[in-house]
Amino acid sequence: MTPSPAHPLNGSCLCGGVRFEVTAPLLRASHCHCSRCRKHSGTFGLTQCRVPAEGFRLLRGAELIRIYRPAEGAAVKAFCSVCGSSLFGGAWPDGPEVSIRLGAFDGEPDLAPQFHTYVGSKASWDVLPEDGLTRYDTTVG
Repeated sequence: MTPSPAHPLNGSCLCGGVRFEVTAPLLRASHCHCSRCRKHSGTFGLTQCRVPAEGFRLLRGAELIRIYRPAEGAAVKAFCSVCGSSLFGGAWPDGPEVSIRLGAFDGEPDLAPQFHTYVGSKASWDVLPEDGLTRYDTTVG
C-alpha cells in the first residue's frame, strides 16, 4: 500500500525506542555498496529509500538518535544509541528528503530497490545478484 496520511507506513528501531511514520509515497529505493555503508551495516552495504521530508514524522526517540558525519558533504549515518539499529542517512535530519533504511519499516514498503550504487567500491566478497537492476560505479547519474 502506498503511504498516505490516512494509511501511514510505520517504522522503528530494534528496541522500539525510536518510532517514525511515512505519509508520502516513497520516491526511490536502492542498494548502496560503498565502504561507509558496508562499515555501518557490517554487511555488503545498505538498502534504503527516499521520502520527501514533509512526508516523514519522527514519533518518538529523537533523544536516542546519534549521528555520525564521516566528512564534509558526505551522507550521514543515523542510528539508535540503545540498540544500534541503522535508521536514516543522507542529509538527516535537515535535507529535503529523508533516507530511510528499508529494514527499519515495521510493514512492507510499496517500493523495491531500483538500482545499485557504488558498485565500483564493493567488497571483493560482495557478489551482485543478477537482478536486472541498473548498476552505478559511484552515485546515480
